Amino acid sequence: MIRDRRIGGQAFRLGLFFLPSSALLAGVGLLIACVSGSRGREQPLWRDRWCQPLLLAGLLMLIGACLAENVGLAWAGLANWLPFVWAFWAFQPHLAKASQRRQAVWMLLAGTLPVLVTGFGQMLLGWQGPWQVGGGAIIWFLHPDGRPIGRLSGLFDYANITGAWLAVVWPLMLAAVLRPDGWRRRGGALLLSMATALAVLLTQSRNAMGGLVLVLPFVFGPCQWMWLLPLLLLLASPLLLAVLPGVPAGLQQWGMRLLPDQVLVRVLESQGETAWKHTRLGQWQYALQLVTARPWFGWGAAAFSVLYPIHAAKRWHGHVHNLPLELAVSHGVPAMLLIVGTVLFLLVLAAQRGMLQKAPLERAWWAATLVMVVMHATDLPLFDSRLNILGWTLLAGLCAFSRQCQEPGPDRDAPAVSPEQADP
Repeated sequence: MIRDRRIGGQAFRLGLFFLPSSALLAGVGLLIACVSGSRGREQPLWRDRWCQPLLLAGLLMLIGACLAENVGLAWAGLANWLPFVWAFWAFQPHLAKASQRRQAVWMLLAGTLPVLVTGFGQMLLGWQGPWQVGGGAIIWFLHPDGRPIGRLSGLFDYANITGAWLAVVWPLMLAAVLRPDGWRRRGGALLLSMATALAVLLTQSRNAMGGLVLVLPFVFGPCQWMWLLPLLLLLASPLLLAVLPGVPAGLQQWGMRLLPDQVLVRVLESQGETAWKHTRLGQWQYALQLVTARPWFGWGAAAFSVLYPIHAAKRWHGHVHNLPLELAVSHGVPAMLLIVGTVLFLLVLAAQRGMLQKAPLERAWWAATLVMVVMHATDLPLFDSRLNILGWTLLAGLCAFSRQCQEPGPDRDAPAVSPEQADP
């Protein structure tokens, strides 16, 4: 069993390394890790208290799929959820210790290098694809000048997805800078984190840019908040002046001049009399109407993309751009509350049990999960399988940390130093 778990751990880390480059290669390693992580457990999946609300949500999704407007789309949409409940449970033995989470972080950071290289090559050198390796096992669709045009997308093929990945791994890179590893390693981590921040700016993703700022207080720790929070407020002041109501016209114009044109256009979104229908608020308003009509089991997966252009606006949108609303529209309010409630409770519980008082990589793990959660308030990067897997991996790490803290007795493997000095 020990040898089987060791092989599974190696496959898990290899899967994380390949995750941004190839969902297929990553999937092979992570499938082996799931099989390994499922064996020798004290409790089966259906008796695990953290999986029970997710399993109940899955049952409601199955019922809703049978009642959906488009049964085929509804059943296909379940692939975005049901397999990952098993992965969430099976990944946890490979993330149970701080050392295992640290190794997972190194694999994610190493796997992010191709994202940065292809992104900068695309924007600065005009690289274009598709590039294929291994008979199509790895395919990178590189568009010259990015996709959409002028926005860095790299191997992910779309700027918002690239920005989401980079924003989630950004706190992990910052934590590597803070680790007492010597100036050579910390200097390399600093260069990597600076390149990541620049790449996020080139994606022009509002969610990703907000994520860069959001994580700073959590990664640096409460001791730095006295100077960090005023600095963040100062940096955000042009955006606040441009969008907040009641700001004098002179100050508002000053804030707008400081914002890049592309950012300003995407933030304001105010062209045309019916432009509000195509904003997030317009989409959410129509989504609430759909939820009110079918609150219990929803309309089925992908129903919003079918109904919105027909009944709300003559423009296609693939999703609601908000995870709770997307879940409620597709699968009903009860399923949404079970899933969203479990995720938020895991975040709160890990914080209560001291994850934010641990060493930098532990704080960064929590912050990366927070970024993933917050981004799903205004977008849905989980529809990219690689981001979906990354999200469930982070949640599994939070759950594993909380379980570890709940176990009685001292941690005999822990070094006899303070939490800040401990090896995360």
